[in-house]
Amino acid sequence: MDAAKTTKPFSRFEWKIAFAYLRARREEGGVSVMTWISLVGITLAVAALIITLAVRTGFRNEFVSTILGANAHVTVYSTVYMSEDGKTSRAITDYDEWAASLSDVPGVTRAAPLVRRQVMASYSGTNAGVEVFGIDFEDLMTIPRVAISPDAAYGDVTNFNNGIAIGSGVARELGVSVGDKIKLISPDGAKTAFGTTPRVSSYDVVYVFSAGRYDIDRTRAYLPFAEAQRFFNLEGAADEIEVMVANPDRVDELSYPLLEAVGDRGLIWTWRDASGAFLRALDIEDNVMFVILSVIVLVASMNIVSGLVMLVKNKGRDIGILRTVGLTQSSILRVFFICGALTGVIGTVMGVILGSLFSIYIDQILAAVNWFTGGGAWDPQIRGIYELPAELRLADIMKAVSLSLGLSFIVTILPARRAARMNPVEALRYE
Repeated sequence: MDAAKTTKPFSRFEWKIAFAYLRARREEGGVSVMTWISLVGITLAVAALIITLAVRTGFRNEFVSTILGANAHVTVYSTVYMSEDGKTSRAITDYDEWAASLSDVPGVTRAAPLVRRQVMASYSGTNAGVEVFGIDFEDLMTIPRVAISPDAAYGDVTNFNNGIAIGSGVARELGVSVGDKIKLISPDGAKTAFGTTPRVSSYDVVYVFSAGRYDIDRTRAYLPFAEAQRFFNLEGAADEIEVMVANPDRVDELSYPLLEAVGDRGLIWTWRDASGAFLRALDIEDNVMFVILSVIVLVASMNIVSGLVMLVKNKGRDIGILRTVGLTQSSILRVFFICGALTGVIGTVMGVILGSLFSIYIDQILAAVNWFTGGGAWDPQIRGIYELPAELRLADIMKAVSLSLGLSFIVTILPARRAARMNPVEALRYE
């Protein structure tokens, strides 16, 4: 008895007894079935949690990457003022001075003047609304998603000064390719005695880019800055200043220095201002999904309780014999704790493997689903991006593992304590 009391926790004989109990006999098939149900349930729940976390991380990173890779981190524009001809205007006439002042702010990597207007693009009777960005070639080459590392671009971007660059969605909508000539039509044209006539100019398509976002590729076109000034009758002026910063995540810290650099007329609009509501919605959705999937993991873990309760009931005689030969309540508790916890550990490991493989090969799986359903499983017009991204992070995997193992260990304690507190006399009375 004294030797049993001094036995170290989780000794070898405790593991042997637990393994023997898990290998249920034919007449105890119910225990085996419950164990398999628990195992499969935890595996699927952990896999679903890991897949969700990976897709959530990948979607958010892809969304932010397209924002930062194709748009200004900060847009600086002017307040409304009275121009020399007596008209109200927002045009920035001293854009070179503004750009120079903004470039001197610590943390700013580039400040470039832009002309930004909406027009109609036309080709062979097909029309599409586009947003034209007038920008210098040197500044265009610093936009990652357009010129530096395009996803699916074609044409010669170095020939930009001799034509127009359009998004792949615009090219698809109009049915044009590199070498074709499209017309830009602006309703704000010359004023005549018969009214305002539209302004029309033709440009050769020299470059077609894909920024990775459907809404950008479907609406955006780039013109050389000087040509955009001429087309929109903005000689000597710009609509806004595009500012890129070294650390976009801390862009709010630069708000005051940027405003101070341009004076009282300046206003700013950061990428967080433009996309903050969507990012907050993603955060709320992430939290809700994690809670829902945590409940699924908890439900799967509760199956362990059912299996252990049946195991304790079937092994009542064995528990009575073990207690009479000297095993303590603690040893009995640890034996049944090992039985339940081992199911949770194995299920968690299998869930991590399944979830990781699904996340890694998600493109192939989604392609198979598209083929099976006839397409349409992922519509970029609705989702905004062209494919379902998934990014595995060690932190997300550890979060899923910690949740699963924690719940599995906790729910195992109650039936294990019940087994430990069983009276050996009552257990053997009818044997």
